[in-house]
Amino acid sequence: MLSHVLAATDRVMPAVERRPRLALVLLCLVLWLPGFFSIPPSDRDEARFAQATRQMLETGDHVRIRYQEEERNKKPVGIHWLQATSVRAAEVLHLGWRGDIWPYRVPSLLGALLAVLATFHWGRALVGRRAAWLGAAMLGSSLLLMVEAHIAKTDAALLASVAAAMGLFGTCYLRPGSFGRRDAAAFWLILGVSILLKGPIGPMVALLAGLTLWAADRQAPWWRALRPAWGVPLMLAVALPWLVAIGIATEGRFFSQAVGGDMLGKVGAGEEKHWGPPGFYVLSFAVAAFPGAWVVLAALPGAWRDRLNPATRFLLAWVVPAWLLFEAVQTKLPHYVLPMFPALMLLGAAWALDPLRRVPPRWLRWLGLASLVGVAVGLAVLALALPWRLVSGLAWGGPVALLAGAALLWLVLQLRARGAFAGAVLAGCVLAAPVYLGVMEGVLPHVRAIWVSERLAAALHRAAPGLDPARFGVTSYAEPSMVFAIGTATHLLRTGEDAAQFLGAEPGRVVAVGDRAEAAFQREVARLGLAAREIGMVTGLNYTRGRFLTLQLYRLASVSGG
Repeated sequence: MLSHVLAATDRVMPAVERRPRLALVLLCLVLWLPGFFSIPPSDRDEARFAQATRQMLETGDHVRIRYQEEERNKKPVGIHWLQATSVRAAEVLHLGWRGDIWPYRVPSLLGALLAVLATFHWGRALVGRRAAWLGAAMLGSSLLLMVEAHIAKTDAALLASVAAAMGLFGTCYLRPGSFGRRDAAAFWLILGVSILLKGPIGPMVALLAGLTLWAADRQAPWWRALRPAWGVPLMLAVALPWLVAIGIATEGRFFSQAVGGDMLGKVGAGEEKHWGPPGFYVLSFAVAAFPGAWVVLAALPGAWRDRLNPATRFLLAWVVPAWLLFEAVQTKLPHYVLPMFPALMLLGAAWALDPLRRVPPRWLRWLGLASLVGVAVGLAVLALALPWRLVSGLAWGGPVALLAGAALLWLVLQLRARGAFAGAVLAGCVLAAPVYLGVMEGVLPHVRAIWVSERLAAALHRAAPGLDPARFGVTSYAEPSMVFAIGTATHLLRTGEDAAQFLGAEPGRVVAVGDRAEAAFQREVARLGLAAREIGMVTGLNYTRGRFLTLQLYRLASVSGG
């Protein structure tokens, strides 16, 4: 049977080479579309980004970024403009409306797809056509990018800009004499777009790579080819109009909070409890880059020994300095190093296709093997255990993820043992699709206990159809997904006493009271002489806080309509 698989692999690659971009697009869609439309908004980043974009659409203010009445002076506006465009297109085409989460996710999906295509397009000059395609497929199948393609925030779009800019940079580094003015203009324009997406991250990756290459080579003929004299002003011109506008609109608060608060807060301390020890990203990469992490880890020693090769040197310069910088930053999250994934995948694919590859140290082989087995088993266990724990049963995705994970491990390990590393990588990329299908479509949308906000909005609609969000308040539960699901004007109340006073202040109001605030709510209701009637209840798991909660809906007994 294994010989048939090897023969099939040999037939697949030439077929792929005839339509490489189409094959990558189809592979990515199969990997990413499960769950894209069916998973509700997730807390907290996705729901905050989507809600801020929704408020732009509601108010027509496309300069300031706000979450309810709070200024969100943390990230630039680029992703909100992309999301607003996507939502408007969905509404014009009658495909969806601004209360659906999927139109806000479209820029992430497209950004991830562009990153994969950019990795193939420019990777050909660095590692060759076959390795570039395999590296792009590894990027598309990676667990982290699959997740980011489902989340309406900046990182997948940022990856597209970094992959394209660094691809152009790599072309310039290898052949500065043939790098034209249009190429240079594209490089600086893309970096300008990356500033609008996530501030200095994109230019920082390019700058650190450039400094590293200059220090290693003691010369930089590529610098003149990049034409920085007019390129840097062009990059700044892309972002400057909005930066000026937001500075005026917020009276400078955006810069003081985004730089002094958000950025420096991440450097100096583990912001929002996202601290990690040195080496965090190596361990997280072993999970985040599944199913191709094992081959990247195996390739790294050989890539370092081959650092005098210009293409390998460029890929290492892309990865190493930025990686070390993120390791030095106190706040650590797995997606922070995503901009280095294209280079790592290209190195891994080149090693897998190299007949003269060097065998890595045993401990590194075991780390790669442990990451492959651990993540495949972990996803299967998650798909089986999550529904069993929260809904006392099995979702159809559990057995699918289990069988697909077992098939992936068997085939990859068999091919790996035979020395067919490229075939093993390709098999992992393809068989990741049913694993992701089981988890993202067959499990997560069906575990209703974790989607408290969606169920609260449905309960409110049943109990008080057509209720204005301004007449609804909630205490003990303030997740952004709830604001997105119910409406911008939703009142977030601090205590049970606040909930009782809000309910009694005006006829027709409804409150949701959490179990921790129930006693204080009932005392204040009694003190105020109100007749509060329970009209609904929602129980579930607030996964951002790791605790179960109950929300009870109340309105005044004398009120009969919404």
